[in-house]
Amino acid sequence: MRIAVWHDLPSGGGKRALYDHVRGLLQRGHELEAWCPPTADREFLPLAELVTEHVVALPEFEPSRFRRQLTELTQDRRLHIDAMTEHCRLVANELEARDFDVLLAGPCQFFRATAIGRVCSLPSVLYLQEPFRWLYEALPNLVWVADDRPTGWWHSPNAVRNALREAVRIRSLRVQAREEVRNARGFSEILVNSFYSRESILRAYGLDATVCYLGVDTDLFRPTSDRREPFLITVGSGTPEKNVGFLVQAIALCKRKMPLVWVANVVDDGYASSVKRLAVELDVELVIKQRIPDAELVALLNQATAMVYAPRLEPFGFAPLEAGACALPVVAVAEGGVRETVIDGETGLISHPKPDLFAECIDAITGDIQLATRLGENGRRHVQAFFSLSAGATRLEKRLVTQVASRESPTGGLQRRTNGSAPATTISLEHTDIA
Repeated sequence: MRIAVWHDLPSGGGKRALYDHVRGLLQRGHELEAWCPPTADREFLPLAELVTEHVVALPEFEPSRFRRQLTELTQDRRLHIDAMTEHCRLVANELEARDFDVLLAGPCQFFRATAIGRVCSLPSVLYLQEPFRWLYEALPNLVWVADDRPTGWWHSPNAVRNALREAVRIRSLRVQAREEVRNARGFSEILVNSFYSRESILRAYGLDATVCYLGVDTDLFRPTSDRREPFLITVGSGTPEKNVGFLVQAIALCKRKMPLVWVANVVDDGYASSVKRLAVELDVELVIKQRIPDAELVALLNQATAMVYAPRLEPFGFAPLEAGACALPVVAVAEGGVRETVIDGETGLISHPKPDLFAECIDAITGDIQLATRLGENGRRHVQAFFSLSAGATRLEKRLVTQVASRESPTGGLQRRTNGSAPATTISLEHTDIA
């Protein structure tokens, strides 16, 4: 197949997944080219190392001065949405001038589902990690919740101005949500990384999706001869939803406090500072390592005693699989897709998201070398059997072949979602190939 790839991803697990997908498809003999806007991270695992990558500009709209000022005042994102949609049209024009069989789109870091699927006539598959979760989850507060206003607030000019500003802000968010759903409907198929993510897409968009589990590079992430040392590791961006403060609280309750090494691709300085202060207050040693090379990450996974992992509603959880590939046991919370990547009592321990219960699980692993070794070895076998890079690429290839075959079918080709309804998509072990 000739496969066109589009993405607008930052560094992190999503970019690693796309990089591995491209690499796996190339190994199967397919031809690929990639497109992205200049906002995409092209330094972390650059696709240009593997394929030709075209950078297409985001058009700069020149609205009236009044509209620009209003946009800045109300945090209206319509100008940005319009710019991304026009970028997608430019890319679609380039794709349709070439002989591609299918479009594989990654998510957009700003809007998740962009217009590339609905403006391009190719069969299109969106691999979506999650919806734009800040519109659909309380992180920490749901954006749609009404603000508090005292009785008679309309008598205050300031309160009236604030109310109008809030009304315009909410309208802007509704427009973004509308466009995200509209764009998601424009793809021939949506693939997701877990059954939890499938449910998230169904809740947010009202659309079905197909589970297509990711894979881990078991040649890169592998056991080494490094000796295990008394420290814990967690991997994830330095943002509140990764919930590292919770880990610090749990470690503080352990019978034996171990240092925590936090490996992050990006760091929110405000959140990182608050976690550092908490660590000092609770006498927990915290080390933050940012954007380290893969070799150093693999070394840390081979030296640590255990991985601790407690993100809020994580859609999949790449890090526990990378840990498992390195024969490192995992302690994780029973939330989101982590329940699909960590098998309780087999590859790690799953805990209720309470610091004291999480601490008990850490103590169980750090206090029992035989248990830790057994969980780690099982984790390696589990990743090799079900979550290898080859298995992930095979699952994706099957879905792309299905879409190309649908286009070529004499019964009428693709059923585009022009009427706003979702195609009949079923989830089965045949789709996930995980049984």
